[in-house]
Amino acid sequence: MADSLEDVVSRFDDAAPLAQASTIPAAWYTDLRIEALERRTVWSRTWQLVGRTAQVAEPGEFVTAEVAGEPVVVVRGADGVLRGFFNVCRHHAAAVMTAPCGKVDRLRCPYHGWTYDLAGQLRGVPEFDGVRDFDRQATGLVPLAVATWESFVFVHLDPDPLPLERFLGELVGQVAPLGLGALAFCERREYTLACNWKVFVDNYLDGGYHVPHLHKSLSSVLTYVDYTIETFERFCLQASPIEERGAGVDPATSAVRKGRALYYWIYPNLMLNWYEGHLDTNLVIPLGVDRTRVVFEFFFDDVGLARREANLRSMAVSELIQHEDVAICESVQRGLGSRAYGAGRLSVRREAGENLFHKLLARDLRAGLSPEPAASAPAPAR
Repeated sequence: MADSLEDVVSRFDDAAPLAQASTIPAAWYTDLRIEALERRTVWSRTWQLVGRTAQVAEPGEFVTAEVAGEPVVVVRGADGVLRGFFNVCRHHAAAVMTAPCGKVDRLRCPYHGWTYDLAGQLRGVPEFDGVRDFDRQATGLVPLAVATWESFVFVHLDPDPLPLERFLGELVGQVAPLGLGALAFCERREYTLACNWKVFVDNYLDGGYHVPHLHKSLSSVLTYVDYTIETFERFCLQASPIEERGAGVDPATSAVRKGRALYYWIYPNLMLNWYEGHLDTNLVIPLGVDRTRVVFEFFFDDVGLARREANLRSMAVSELIQHEDVAICESVQRGLGSRAYGAGRLSVRREAGENLFHKLLARDLRAGLSPEPAASAPAPAR
């Protein structure tokens, strides 16, 4: 007889101190019921990155995304206000905006031509003469919470979420001196991995444990013995000085990695990798219980033609590291399905960030198992 979902969730002891802690159970990476529970909890109750503020700077500019299976759109209104909506037409549920981003003077559904203004109010309803008891004012796009931080745009599916800056906590003050807003967007790249999303996050959060073994070029410039891990309420910072010269230093990597490496992870699925004059973001998006998309966006202090070759070399270093991570993450996913594995232990020196991730995840999953009063649907835009 299969174990209940409650039994599967209960197998992780989130009260254990790090020295006695284990990883979350293998079933959390392979069980379809866990995936469904995550959609209702982790993805529906956290702020999710959907775009850059530069994409929605002017009235009519919009971005679309999908969060927890929900299509969303964020648009700058004619009044300058940034708004978020469920990207679902109130007529027959088609996506109103189908492009990933763009600029429009109205939001028009391609299915039957229903049209909404930039504030989400229903304006155009073709061929609806004779329809009785239709409340146009109550049939606008359904709003959702939207907020910005630094140069990023986030949405939250909960109608009354914790404010974004409170969710980020101490991260706001730590990141402010880095000047992320002064960095310009350069390129976006996407990778699809045959693994659960949590495998990729675990790999990121192992405190550099795997770096000497898998990333020879990166390892040559990071000062492994001085690599630090700090955990906070909902994020983790991994940091290391960078060796720019010396025996064994890879010249291609040292040429594009300077100063100090700062690796921020924000629960549950966003990473900010900062080096002097360079930032890349990693957004981890589950596609299924054993498939994940990772979106990389690259930012530099100079994206002019004169710096193009140097920026390409920097992105090539990141791409090499990513390909190395893809192979090991897919190997781990295969092993998680083996009868030989149940859970593993954690390095006290290296894996505090991973332990934080598992504890936050366990908290959300357990909250999702508790009976809750039925939530009322959010009101449409008026």
